Formats: sequence, structure tokens, C-alpha cells
Amino acid sequence: MILQAAYLCTGLVDWLEKRQAPCFYKSAFGIECPGCGMQRAFIALLRGNLIESLRLYPALIPCIILMAFLVIHIFFKLKNGARIILYMFIFNAIIVFISYLYKLII
Repeated sequence: MILQAAYLCTGLVDWLEKRQAPCFYKSAFGIECPGCGMQRAFIALLRGNLIESLRLYPALIPCIILMAFLVIHIFFKLKNGARIILYMFIFNAIIVFISYLYKLII
């Protein structure tokens, strides 16, 4: 049963890898957009390559945490949930901005 689940997950990751959407911004302007690398980072994360995922797109894991917290807040109406979401969003935006500047410089 576990082997079937592992095979199914591997098949899903391979399927996702073959169907990555090209970046319109990169093809139109020749430079990467602030979201370039997110698909590759997600696939690396699904494959268990945490370091590679962070290298490709450092904001992916904080974004996933933000989305999970947002869903929890929607269902459970946390007392300070909106404020926490705001701070998490600002933190994610800073990570995206810094990593994008780093990509442009290097």
C-alpha cells in the first residue's frame, strides 16, 4: 500500500514536471519575473529536496505556510488572525523582493 502511494506521488510529480507553464514575462522581456522558479521549487519540494527548493524560490515555503494559516483563519476566525496574516504577507513580500533583486544582480 505504501509503495503504491509512493509510486502515485512520483507519477504526479513527473506529470507536473512535464507540464510546467513557461514564464510569459521571461519570454517577452528576457528577464525573470518575481515568481520565476516557483514551479521548479514546488517540484523539488515534492521530491523531498528542501535545500534545492529554497535555492530555487526562497519564498515558497513561507507562502505555503501563509496559505495554510489563511485557510485556518477563514474556518476558525482566529482572534488576531488578520494581523498575523498581514505580517506574514509583508514577510513573504520582503523575501520575494530580496530574492528577485539577488536574481537580477547575479
